[in-house]
Formats: sequence, structure tokens, C-alpha cells
Amino acid sequence: MVSAGSASPAGSERSTYSAGKSDSSACGGHSTDSMAPLAPLVKPALKRGWRDLNTVQFGMTPAHAMTVGPMDTATGSFLDLLNGTRGLELLREEGRRMDLPDGHVDGLVRRLARAGLLDDAKGGGPAADALRSKEGVLDRLRPDLASLSLTTSEPGDAIGRLAARRSLRVQIRGAGRVGALVASLLSGAGVGEIDVRDVGRVEPWDVGPGGLPAEAIGDRRDEAARRAARRSAPDRPPRRGPRPSSGEDSTGHSLVIIAPRDDVAVHAPSPSAAEALITSGTPHLYAGVVEGTGIVGPLVLPGETGCAGCLDQGRADRDPAWPRLIAQWRSGSGRVRRVPPCDLALATTVAGLTAAHALAFLDGHVPSSAGARWEVSLPGLSWHARPVWAHAACPCGAAEKGEGEHPSEDEESHETMAEQRPSDELSRKADAKRPAGTWRAHV
Repeated sequence: MVSAGSASPAGSERSTYSAGKSDSSACGGHSTDSMAPLAPLVKPALKRGWRDLNTVQFGMTPAHAMTVGPMDTATGSFLDLLNGTRGLELLREEGRRMDLPDGHVDGLVRRLARAGLLDDAKGGGPAADALRSKEGVLDRLRPDLASLSLTTSEPGDAIGRLAARRSLRVQIRGAGRVGALVASLLSGAGVGEIDVRDVGRVEPWDVGPGGLPAEAIGDRRDEAARRAARRSAPDRPPRRGPRPSSGEDSTGHSLVIIAPRDDVAVHAPSPSAAEALITSGTPHLYAGVVEGTGIVGPLVLPGETGCAGCLDQGRADRDPAWPRLIAQWRSGSGRVRRVPPCDLALATTVAGLTAAHALAFLDGHVPSSAGARWEVSLPGLSWHARPVWAHAACPCGAAEKGEGEHPSEDEESHETMAEQRPSDELSRKADAKRPAGTWRAHV
């Protein structure tokens, strides 16, 4: 008999699984072979160890660990054969050689797959097969593939999602210390097309490890950032049609990341700059550094979560002086040429988290930046989230579908907490209905 449950001794929030000898005891109904992988593979990303004589733990951290038991020694030894080199028929033969009962192998494979512990070395579809055929490219992406296996449950899903990244288009607006590095990170993670938009030429203070190199000083920012992204790519991007010669084309992108070099634009993003994105239903994610604070979010899902306009309206509600202040900051930002503060380590941290949130969305999840701004300030470096509530006065339409306006007295208490409930709620809805890399809302 094999059962699977949470591996954390106490306080774990993992869902628990149980499985007995019959298929119905595993999930409350009769199982089929629909989840059976062609070449079963116990996820190698999960460390395995015996907790006692008849209980195996897969994984170390509470977010991913799970126990399986009771498990006899023969079944424990059989786990080593689930390495992706054998199909079910060969595994049944091995089971008979080990004197395992009839049906034991099939039952074990189904239960491990149901618990999210199995991958499929031949799964993922045609795009995954094409990726496997490029051994050098796949070797570059193996750490990413292993990580994806921890956040997917169906066998073959991890490499399927990794392969799907190649067909995605992401635009990044801003090629400073944050934006240029985000471009390289997404390209290195396998996103097929990275389009960077910015103006001007690379200054010495734009240079940063992984982003714009020192030899790019004096070159056009957007071209230099695109070159850096191409150098980071594990493979040549797929061929596309001609790129628009001007403007910030807002159609056809899976995601647009707005990472301005101007610190006022980071602190108070202009609603008008994202109007075309809202109208076209294009998801967009804000990021940057202002003074000594790094910001990631909000991720705007048009018509569903709060946008830059909602953020601006909410601030005006809570602070009568806000419109006056922001007008002064915006009007004065271009008068004197200055180098805004942008700590290199902080910018790199922001770029990394931005890329992680972007990849989570592109892979089909809704990260905690949806409807929230994650902020971290020097020197304490404690992350916290400030919710961006949908505002009834904003024309984006999110308030009509969401929770609408929130009393200003509630805002302050939420601002100091890592509030994630709004995006968790969206995640449960979106994960079930949205293929990776897609979002179009009716606004």
C-alpha cells in the first residue's frame, strides 16, 4: 500500500493525498490511464530520502516536499527504475522480476503521477520533441526545466511549457539598469522574442552586469539592449515579420514590461502611457527603482486588476496633495540633466524578481504582483506588498468585475503586509482556463 501526503511535520499548507491498493481510494473515484506517462520519470529535482523504514520523502522545502508511505523495500528499490528510460511494458516486466504483485507497477505509477511526483521523459508534445532534438539548447535550459517540474503536476507539462516560451513575444519599455537586465534574463530563460524600446544612447551609468556592457556606451540604448538579449539566448529566436519602425506597438505581445529609467515614472506610472495596452487587453508589468526603493508590480490584467490609473486615483483619494506633488515632479524631471539614484545590487534584485514574475505569468500562472506592488527599500531590504485596488473612477473597467473601491482607512493596514489574496483568487480562476502566455480581457 502506498499513500502520499504532506512531508512537512507541522504547519504545512500543502494539499494532502492518500492512496491505497484500489484506484478509488486514491482520489475518490475510478482512475484511468490518461495520466500514465509514456516514459515515467521520478522528478529528479526532488531530493529523495527515507524518513523511517517505510516512509519516503520527496523534496526538502515545505513548498514542494511530500511523503509517500507506507512503502516496502522492494517498491522503494523499484523507484530507481522510474528514470525515464523505460515504458510501462518494460516496467511491468521489471516488476515481475522483483516479485511485485500484478497491477502494482501500474498503480504505483498512477498514484505518483496523481501526486505530482512523476514527469514524462517523452511527453510535452511536438514542441517539446523539437526542443529535445536540440541537445545544446536543452542543456542550457536544464536548470529551468528542473525548476518548472516543481510547479507543474501533469507528466510532460514542464518541458511543454519550457518549449512554449519560444513562441512568446515580450516587449520591454526601458533599457536602463533594470530593463536591459530583464531583457537578458527572459531571453536566457527561453522566451523567443524580446523587443526592447527606449530612446537615447547608452551612458556609463546604464552599464551593469548581465545588462548593457561597457563597450555599448554611446550606442543606441534599444539596439544595445536587444543585442545583449540575443547574446543571452540559448537559441536563435524564431523568424518574425518586420518590426514597426516607430511607436510602441501594443499588439501581439504576450506581455509588456514597463521599466522606465525616469524615477518619477517608476513611482507614479502615467495612466495615459498604458491606454493602448488597456484597450488592446495586453497584460503589462511595471518595475523599476525610485530613490532607494525597488518596485515590482503591479501586473495589470486589463479589466481584471488595478492599473496605473487605479493607482493614481487611489493615491488622490488618500492624499489631497497628491495631484499637486505629481504635477511638480513630472514638470521638473526634464529641466536639469541628472543621474537618478539606482543602486546596482538593488536594480539587479528588482530585475531578477521582475523576470521571475513575468515568467510565472508567461508559464500560465498569475503571480502575486497581479493587483499589487512589491517594494523593497535600502538598507533594511524587507519586501512587502501594497495592493493596487481597482478604482470605480478609472475607465479600465476592473472595478466592475473586482472588488471596486476600498476605504482609504483600510489601505494603510494593507500596505504594510504581504497581501496576496487578490492575486491568489485570480490565480485559481486563470490557471484553469488560460493557456500559457495568453490573456485577453474584455474591457
